[in-house]
Amino acid sequence: MHPIIQIKNLSISFSAGNQLLPAVQDINFSVNRGETVALVGESGSGKSITAISILRLLPKRSSITAGAEILFSETGDSTMDLLKEPFQTIRSIRGNQLAMIFQEPMTSLNPVFTCGNQVAESIRIHRGLSGREAKSHTIEWFNRVQLPDPEIIYSRFPHQLSGGQKQRVMIAMAMSCQPSLLICDEPTTALDVTVQRNILQLIGNLKSEEGMGVIFITHDLGIVAEIADRALVMYKGRIVESGGTRELFSNPQHPYTRGLLDCRPVLHRKGERLPVVSDFVSRANQGVLTERGQLKLSAARPIVEPENTALKEIKQGNDQPLLKVEHLHVWYKYGKRVPGGQHNYRKAVNDVSFEVYKGEILGLVGESGCGKSTLGRCLVGLLEPRSGKILFNGIELFGDKKKRSGHFPQDMQIVFQDPYSSLNPRIRIGSAIREPIRVHGLYSNDAELNHQVAHLLSKVDLKPAFESRYPHEFSGGQRQRIVIARGLSLQPSFVIFDESVSALDVSVQAQVLNLINDLKKELGFTVIFISHDLSVIRYISDRVLVMKDGIIVESGKTEEVYQRPKSPYTLELIQSIPKAI
Repeated sequence: MHPIIQIKNLSISFSAGNQLLPAVQDINFSVNRGETVALVGESGSGKSITAISILRLLPKRSSITAGAEILFSETGDSTMDLLKEPFQTIRSIRGNQLAMIFQEPMTSLNPVFTCGNQVAESIRIHRGLSGREAKSHTIEWFNRVQLPDPEIIYSRFPHQLSGGQKQRVMIAMAMSCQPSLLICDEPTTALDVTVQRNILQLIGNLKSEEGMGVIFITHDLGIVAEIADRALVMYKGRIVESGGTRELFSNPQHPYTRGLLDCRPVLHRKGERLPVVSDFVSRANQGVLTERGQLKLSAARPIVEPENTALKEIKQGNDQPLLKVEHLHVWYKYGKRVPGGQHNYRKAVNDVSFEVYKGEILGLVGESGCGKSTLGRCLVGLLEPRSGKILFNGIELFGDKKKRSGHFPQDMQIVFQDPYSSLNPRIRIGSAIREPIRVHGLYSNDAELNHQVAHLLSKVDLKPAFESRYPHEFSGGQRQRIVIARGLSLQPSFVIFDESVSALDVSVQAQVLNLINDLKKELGFTVIFISHDLSVIRYISDRVLVMKDGIIVESGKTEEVYQRPKSPYTLELIQSIPKAI
């Protein structure tokens, strides 16, 4: 019996002027029924290009080398070469026998159609169901991927959902026709650990029940260890190592694989400088790796032990917080008001109180849709609370309605979750960084302003010459560095990082976390770090708040919360973290 998919001698290049730039080279692998094969590697290694070639979704400027084959066998009795089939055949297969969960749900969902209609459309086309039946089937899948209030979500537009909720809509769409081969491109990146665990179980159940094959693309090696039968490690367009997951991760042979495994925050103490993949690749032949492939201490960068100023001050009796939140409520209206009746409200933040002390990093963790980002936006004045107080340096930020416009201090800044959507694609990154500086009139002439922009880019390890480039010319990790530079442009004393490393490769994530630690030590700002990744929160935070359904269910020093959780919800979050390999 044939494997469900066989990729043979696949090489893909992209045209750039008169040149052909190789993206993937000589890729060979297969996936059997009921098997999960993981593609592991950093951004730009060729994982997604390999995956979308199966669905014939490569852009026009790409070319596939002669002799390549992608053989698909749904039943095992016969095969078809997907590279040679007419477009109409491929179109009938996409979303049906072959389905893909794309990495970025906001760009994959149509902003002018409701989420329910987009999923129901796929079901109607491929399953021939009526509109009523397709809607019922869609709501059933929304339940299975644990979307809250599926009937309400059905009629909402993508911009009305959180990042994790949009991702679950995409997962429901891909799985609703129960495909023979499911391609998952970073499907759980934006999901909290509990939903992630349940989605992985759902994919595993479908794989067992239907004999579905799975290609799972991810940078989260903890997930790979839990769900994949085999793993392929891609580096610079080539497969550099492959094998059974347990064997490959317990005895990695290639320095790139060793680097990916060792730079995860879960393996390191708080404040310890995280190694990055380049440390391993560049030093593999210099005698600075141990037998297990780890960097020797003499070769690694020095450990950074940031002074925990905030907690020291608290111990010494200095209990004046930099930020104080008292009984904060942020509600959203939804649905239509019945004539003579009242609006319906969703209590995104419901009676939340906490304090942040100067110099500390406060972690805010919880599942998608729990109110974390809403709280962060409210703290910097992007949303107005229904009631409650926010005091910054003893000043009540929402105290006087007449002074609310422009009342928020410039030294409170936020770094958003998605750097691509928070940068204007038509503005060069130098101009994007200059804009807030110019608005607040911090420098008197262009020479000083230009010098500051170059200085900020250097601070985040980007070349000053990059200022003339547009956002699309950078990788995801570089764009995240750009928005960090913009956030620091006004020299803030308080910065909120909203899921700022959630979509980054494990090595790029390590670089950004190192950068945040370095900048905090140098500039002395205070941080609220919002994340659904508990291993990152544990690595970077002094204290942690656990949020669920708009309320704080637990708080305390990070290690105490992790070692002795008091809330059943916190315990569930911790037990859902993929185990270190």
